Amino acid sequence: MSSFFDLPPLPQVPVAGSDMTFPVRRVFCVGRNYAAHAAEMGVEVDREAPFYFTKTPWAICHSGATIPYPLETANYHYEMEFVVALGRPAFRVSTDDAMDAVFGYACGLDMTRRDLQQAAREKQRPWDLGKDVENSAIIGPITPAAEFDIAGQHIALAVNDETKQDATLSDMIWSVPEIIAHLSRFYHLEPGDLIYTGTPSGVGPVVAGDQIVGTIDGLPPVALTLGDAE
Repeated sequence: MSSFFDLPPLPQVPVAGSDMTFPVRRVFCVGRNYAAHAAEMGVEVDREAPFYFTKTPWAICHSGATIPYPLETANYHYEMEFVVALGRPAFRVSTDDAMDAVFGYACGLDMTRRDLQQAAREKQRPWDLGKDVENSAIIGPITPAAEFDIAGQHIALAVNDETKQDATLSDMIWSVPEIIAHLSRFYHLEPGDLIYTGTPSGVGPVVAGDQIVGTIDGLPPVALTLGDAE
């Protein structure tokens, strides 16, 4: 049988030091994984278990891009994140075995239509319109796991060269192995899955013309420029 139309191929993310790319299968995002960020959002941290939302692979956007200010929002926010890329299956794994599934790490931005997210939250509705936005999962090149050890590295973000977010990876409430192990109880995690692990405090709005740069010590930075609205 043949299809009525063709779909675009899965997004591919560059891998640092390689001519090969990382195909994106799914995008998971951890909510409220930094206590200070939860506080600035006016909510409490659930310390019983992490929670998640998702973005489609088509939300992936390469670092260095210029994107239009998104549709139907007047309050578009940056969120700097540490991204974990999986290269092996993980299903009901323990925290001791979880890191075996990791392919590498990257800097990422979880861009958010905050006004739409907050409106949905107030009505106890899903966050999809606020979070699963075209070009909202920006990612830098992936560094292979063998070349990066998680050790409380500095994570920061600047808008137009002014620092807005400043924390360390050790500030995360849920560690990478804890996240992978927990998520693998609910999904058959597979190669190509990305996990955005949450953002520190200091999130805020951007407007057309703003330039965003996010950094994590030891990883290639992630950059984004906001263009005019369509």
